[in-house]
Amino acid sequence: MSSDPLPIFWGLLFVLLLVFLNGFFVAAEFAMVKVRGSRLDTLVQEGNAKAKLTRHVTEHLDAYLSACQLGITLASLGLGWIGEKTVAQLLYEPLTALGASNAVITSISTAIAFIIITVLHIVLGELAPKTLAIRKSERVALWTAGPLSLFYKVMYPFIWLLNGTANMVLKVFGIEPASEHESAHTEEEIRILVKESHKSGLIDNTELALVDNIFDFTETHAREIMIPRTDMVCLYAEDSFEVNKTKVLTEMHTRYPVCDNDKDNIIGFIHIRDIVKAPDDLESIHSIVRPMLSVPESMSISALLKLMQKNKVQIALLIDEFGGTAGLVTLEDIMEEIVGEIQDEFDEERPQIEKKNETNYSIDGRLLIEEVNAYFGTNISSEDYDTIGGWMYAMVEVPPRVGLRTRVEGAFEYEFIIEETDHFRIARLHVKKLGAATSHDAMLNPASSI
Repeated sequence: MSSDPLPIFWGLLFVLLLVFLNGFFVAAEFAMVKVRGSRLDTLVQEGNAKAKLTRHVTEHLDAYLSACQLGITLASLGLGWIGEKTVAQLLYEPLTALGASNAVITSISTAIAFIIITVLHIVLGELAPKTLAIRKSERVALWTAGPLSLFYKVMYPFIWLLNGTANMVLKVFGIEPASEHESAHTEEEIRILVKESHKSGLIDNTELALVDNIFDFTETHAREIMIPRTDMVCLYAEDSFEVNKTKVLTEMHTRYPVCDNDKDNIIGFIHIRDIVKAPDDLESIHSIVRPMLSVPESMSISALLKLMQKNKVQIALLIDEFGGTAGLVTLEDIMEEIVGEIQDEFDEERPQIEKKNETNYSIDGRLLIEEVNAYFGTNISSEDYDTIGGWMYAMVEVPPRVGLRTRVEGAFEYEFIIEETDHFRIARLHVKKLGAATSHDAMLNPASSI
């Protein structure tokens, strides 16, 4: 076997050094990606010098990841070039006891050396450092930031040249270079990450619901959460102060729209505090009416929230496409889209979906169609109506009355029956689960009672 350029002892030390360097760069790469920037900021504020350097590295992550990759490549090439020869030379003399020819002994020693170097490289140079960096990312990042920064400065010309060459090759194939640091998670990816964190016990049910609600927040329009025109409790300017005061104290809301003749002519709103503080001899409510914010019903609730914050108001009037009153939205309605139902002392306790037993439910007519579909697994669709009550009104095609019903199919077949009405509005529906869905079409079956 040909003599090695390095004595065996120094060769083995060099092999161990290369394995260590490979592990160092692997650990640095994973630690810098894994470490939390907020934690580093805290350490920087506490005066930790290592944290300041580490924060600089994470803020220029792409450049330093390139340095890590260059270091890993050089260490791996060095192991392949020197390590295999050194270990093979170490094994050559013991294998001569087999009495085989030099060619056979050389082949065997080379094969064994390759296996040993590969195991060392994978276990000590890759897997162990990676696991350590993931489990102890903060400590490893602080420890590796200094040497990594020095290596980056020394090798900067080579890193710049290699990155530039790689980008040119990509451009030849019409691919725009993109850095790891610039990559952003999509909404769906963040949802998946949050759900995985929830499964791991890192976040609780409330935090999971809040994240989902926040993503849905920007896609929700004001008309989807509004108090509809028919449910608005209004004060009328032509009524006496006493009449309006009695209504305020009876209904027990905080703010009331004020109408001039009808609900299409809203002139402002009155706060209950203004009614209580007003003198008893006040004849009209005109003098205590406050201006009311008016917005189109198609406005997103995220934009509406910003507008209400800017104007420092807690109630807004929604206008439909014809200029009439569609309904109103309060700040509480908007916040409930994020944090869930907020029950105050004057809210009715009856839930929007009331489960009576395994096959019978009572639902609010103001429930959105998509909410009904999500809960019951139905496939109700309507371009003209947002609520299940509006859809049911269209299905019966006659003035709604208790007992009118229709069937819909999904995973199961359900019967929707009008349970309560408020003039021409369907207030509540009785939903009856009939069983597995059949192939026949949905049918309308008027009846006199439930």
